[in-house]
Amino acid sequence: MKLIRITLLTLLLTLGFSSLAQAQRDAPLAVVLTAKGPIVPPMLEYIERGVKTAEQRNADLLVIELNTPGGSVDTMLKIIQTIGASKTPVAVYVAPKDAIAGSAGALITMAGHVSAMAPNTVIGAASPIDSSGADIQSTLESKVKETLKAKARTLVENRGEEAVKLAEAMIDDAKAVTAKEALDARLIDFIADDTEDLLQALDGFTVSMNGGERTLNTQNMRVEPLGINFIEQLLLTLTDPNIAFLLLAIGVQAVLIEISSPGGWFAGFIGAVCLTLAIYGMGVLTVNWFGLIFLLIAFVLFILDIKAPTHGALTTAGAASFIVGALVLFNSPGTPQFQRVSVPLVVGMGIFLGLIFFGILLIALRAQRRPVQIGMESLPGKAGTAKTDIQREGQVQVGSELWSAEKAAESEPIRKGDSVEVVEVRGLRLIVKKK
Repeated sequence: MKLIRITLLTLLLTLGFSSLAQAQRDAPLAVVLTAKGPIVPPMLEYIERGVKTAEQRNADLLVIELNTPGGSVDTMLKIIQTIGASKTPVAVYVAPKDAIAGSAGALITMAGHVSAMAPNTVIGAASPIDSSGADIQSTLESKVKETLKAKARTLVENRGEEAVKLAEAMIDDAKAVTAKEALDARLIDFIADDTEDLLQALDGFTVSMNGGERTLNTQNMRVEPLGINFIEQLLLTLTDPNIAFLLLAIGVQAVLIEISSPGGWFAGFIGAVCLTLAIYGMGVLTVNWFGLIFLLIAFVLFILDIKAPTHGALTTAGAASFIVGALVLFNSPGTPQFQRVSVPLVVGMGIFLGLIFFGILLIALRAQRRPVQIGMESLPGKAGTAKTDIQREGQVQVGSELWSAEKAAESEPIRKGDSVEVVEVRGLRLIVKKK
């Protein structure tokens, strides 16, 4: 009887857990992305992967938690296209608190089927810039702004005239607003403290999709984060201007080491890898390629100072040229603040490289001033081994050579196998003493 009760209890517990698991699987699913950083190609790949994952898993909602200072207009347009083509409703949520949807991020927020912001967040300042980071001028400025304004209108025209005016002001005048101001203008749909609060607010909300309207059911919704993978994170890291600068400096230095000491492979391999990664990062970032000229001049000066009798003057000039080149490359006027390299980092690296080459210069100078000692002139002071007993004369081996030797007057008796030191060279005979 007791065995039957235990069996029934086990069966009931199994059925209960099975029902609970099935209920969880049947609950609505929300896939959550965390898109943090500049709008660059790796972020596009991350969002595209998120959309595909949500569609493959039949998710009811895709939430993109956005925190970006802005970035590439081309990448922004591709992200907007990806969101628009999604079969899963996409909620773009500017979060966490104190986050920003700046520049290109503002239009991405508008592109969501649902747009929301956390308290104390900011959206706007969407004026376009050119590839060098400067404001676009004259006719080109008008063309680009009008194109972006037209795109913004298509994204928010269903939100009312005030939302359209605010979106256009963000592009024309770089206007930025708070979450409350954006909500008052109906530029966004909700202000939510966190993702859970957003899901509660979205329950029963109707969104417009390509296939028609859809009412969201977010009651008891399962939330599954989809993190950025290693490759996407690596590519995002490479678009950090400080990382790109360090890779460039290390890569050039390693290549110079390989050139000056050919025959090895490690320095050349490291240099090639670092330069390849740096070129990728600089290809995504806003850089002024004119700065590369100063960097090349810097390393030429470093090399010349080793061979020329300038005693450090060219090394000092090289360090200065390196600092100027890096600042021109990454920090030209008009470059967005988030794409600028750290000035202390540049100065520190310039001084560090200058000290390295100055140390190499000192070693080279010492080598030049040391008396040249070759052949027999270099033998005094060297150690050897007695090959015979040396009462007066005998043989010793110094290095790989066998010499006739004579015992120095002040030396103790020398036996075969004793260590000896060369005192003097007389013709073809060595004067040695016991060590």
